[in-house]
Amino acid sequence: MYDVIIIGAGVSGCAVARELARLELKTAVLEAAPDVCEGTSKANSGIVHGGYDAKPGTLKAKLNVEGSRRMEALSRELGFPYKKNGSLVLCFDEKDTGRLEALKRNGETNGVEGLRILGRQELLGLEPQVGDKAYAALYAPSGAIVCPFGLTIALAENAAENGVAFFFSRKVASVTKTENGYLVHTREQDYETRLVVNAAGVHGDEIHNMVSQYKMKITPRKGEYLLYDKAAGNLVRHTLFQLPTALGKGVLVTPTVHGNLLTGPTAMDIEDKEGTETSLEGMGQVQEKAALSVEGIPGRAVITSFAGLRAHISTPPYGAEEGWVEDFVIQEVKDAPGFIDVAGMESPGLSCAPATGTYVAHMVKKLLSPGQKKDFVPERKGIPNMALASWEERQELIKKNPAYGNVICRCEMVTEGEILDAIHRPLGATTTDGIKRRTRAGMGRCQSGFCNPKVVEILARELGRDESGITKAGEDSWYLLSQEEGGEEQK
Repeated sequence: MYDVIIIGAGVSGCAVARELARLELKTAVLEAAPDVCEGTSKANSGIVHGGYDAKPGTLKAKLNVEGSRRMEALSRELGFPYKKNGSLVLCFDEKDTGRLEALKRNGETNGVEGLRILGRQELLGLEPQVGDKAYAALYAPSGAIVCPFGLTIALAENAAENGVAFFFSRKVASVTKTENGYLVHTREQDYETRLVVNAAGVHGDEIHNMVSQYKMKITPRKGEYLLYDKAAGNLVRHTLFQLPTALGKGVLVTPTVHGNLLTGPTAMDIEDKEGTETSLEGMGQVQEKAALSVEGIPGRAVITSFAGLRAHISTPPYGAEEGWVEDFVIQEVKDAPGFIDVAGMESPGLSCAPATGTYVAHMVKKLLSPGQKKDFVPERKGIPNMALASWEERQELIKKNPAYGNVICRCEMVTEGEILDAIHRPLGATTTDGIKRRTRAGMGRCQSGFCNPKVVEILARELGRDESGITKAGEDSWYLLSQEEGGEEQK
């Protein structure tokens, strides 16, 4: 019997788990995938938004500004990459400067500090490569970039180290009300709990609809991205947005915390909740729109494309009347006491995560009245990064473990020692994608073309498996397949 079960190990679910780990509660996280950060949290812009565009008075506005303010200190506490690089919202027509002014007033109402309108010359001083048509911009110095994998994994590891149980490959089939709470049924086993937190991303409506007569519908909004080699990483210093539209913030151009350049996303509502394929049309749109913001983006420097799905609530929750403002849905379900939705966490959900965790934890405290843990450990030490370490730090690590001197991924200079750490730390990696997100092995120019066979070999050795049992991302994503030939299985 658990006090709280969180469904979903994305950034919101893991942020809630970490905050609940501060309390005297028996908490568990159920995740359908074989690892944390397998849904929306793994495929997004990695932006910490300033909070100037959310409608004042909404949860989006409140949690965005609070989450943005807390992210830098959290990055030091939990050891994940973060950089406050500032953001610019570009205006391409003099007649639209009024919209920039309105955006500035909106941000100031939300509590965003330091917002300024820049003219063309001042804009060029900050970003010399900005497009010819960029007439003015809104500057938000509080804008930042973060590693979305690093943030989510750090939250999850710290939660686990403080007693939260994580169960992977546990897809929820049903949730039923019981006398003492809820029974959460998965194919592998059932879990009893006093309280449920639904943080299932694009599948959040399915989980909600298992317990409530007030139906919710989430429409996946697909966004396609292009990632560029580090040779293009210094093309811009700030995150460049375009004036937002009804479908979102438009195509952005931004450096990443790891030194790459990123452009995207598109915005297309689809029905397939697993529809993360990219398209020639989508990549063409990204290139065309990004060129409006920045001149000379080198098309030949693209090393990969990817798509993510945002959980857009397409029908008002709980039969709300007309005039409902689109917002996150974070509340106890009207006809299901003890069932809390954390739904519709599209942009700026990543930016909000630290504040979302605290917000939901307060709701849980009101419902369960738990005590505060006295032995909660807030710090977490990340995996050593040999590519960024000093000569002295490298030598010290190699003395302790020679595996830190064996380079496996040449593009990103990732060593065997880092991969071993990724496997054996709390919630360690069991797939090559898990290794990639924790160490960046396979994220470089060759996109794992050289290092992947060695990573598979290390995973098999350390996990005590045959190499044919190692997958990219669980389920049917094997690298080595078996077939029967002449009555014998051949591998």
